[in-house]
Amino acid sequence: MLGVFPDVRHRRFPKLFLLVTALALPLTACGPDLGKSNFARTTVPAAAGSGPAADGPITDAAVAASVLRTIQPCQFLTKDALGALGLGTVDDDPSPSSIAFDTCRNKVKDPGGKEIRLELEIGSTVVPRADKTAGAVGGLPLRVNKTGDTDCTVAVMTALNPDVGLAVSVTYAGDPCRPGQTFAEAVVQKLHNSPEKYSTPSGTVLTADPCAMADAAVVTAAVPSAKAAPSGLHSCEWKDRGPSVTVGFLPGLPPLVGDGYSKVDLGNGVTAFQKPQTGGSARCKVQWQHRPWQGDDVELAQVDYQGYDDNDADPCAKAVTVAKNVVTKLPKP
Repeated sequence: MLGVFPDVRHRRFPKLFLLVTALALPLTACGPDLGKSNFARTTVPAAAGSGPAADGPITDAAVAASVLRTIQPCQFLTKDALGALGLGTVDDDPSPSSIAFDTCRNKVKDPGGKEIRLELEIGSTVVPRADKTAGAVGGLPLRVNKTGDTDCTVAVMTALNPDVGLAVSVTYAGDPCRPGQTFAEAVVQKLHNSPEKYSTPSGTVLTADPCAMADAAVVTAAVPSAKAAPSGLHSCEWKDRGPSVTVGFLPGLPPLVGDGYSKVDLGNGVTAFQKPQTGGSARCKVQWQHRPWQGDDVELAQVDYQGYDDNDADPCAKAVTVAKNVVTKLPKP
């Protein structure tokens, strides 16, 4: 999952997804405390088609990372898609994340008036542990973890060791895992049956493997003994015991000078914007525009360096060094 600084300058707040905690915390949007309200007795259909969990490596071509990177997440949360599941009524169009290509959310009102909040992240690395495996969906391992009375994370695993999955976060003052499993099964069925994909113009970072976008020698100069591991479909983390470097791609508004950002030349005609984190952590983010995306948004490339301790010397210099290497690896617009 891409490590980003919370930064309202770059995005309109009502649409902001805090991806670092999107699946670690329940969705707690403002509204009545559903757990303390009285509702009519209702029934949400349980998921069907569960079976034994798959053993060994996952080889399903429909959920390969290279395929999932281009899948549009909101297609699974449209009024028609959710309405067909029999969970209840859907009043709103889905809300895509404004800082991620692979995340979307919507809500359903069950027959008794209770709200079911659903958020899908395709390619999440924040998933329930293996001991939470509860059968399979479409031949893929299913993991389910209920936390408290109203929150559940349902993940259909698409890769193991490291673990990556289609993760659904549900908040519902009923049994949140049941609609989560019903929804997850529908997602898997659609993935195997002509899912809608983003357009992939020449040079887009959507199709780029972030773990292949930096030379190991350059990264290990900043983070010795680091090993690469995906932290999402569009981000990769190189981490040692302490320091780390994350390379990632995301949609967003074009970066500007201000709010702690300053210009830095990455070479090859690319101007980036660096921002050291203040408040005691040796950390720096370097971000730049790669190509247009949708509307006012652009495709952003980002390098985030997190130091070992407060005495880590010049984290921005380390982030910039890696960013200069990444620029040379990106697809050419």
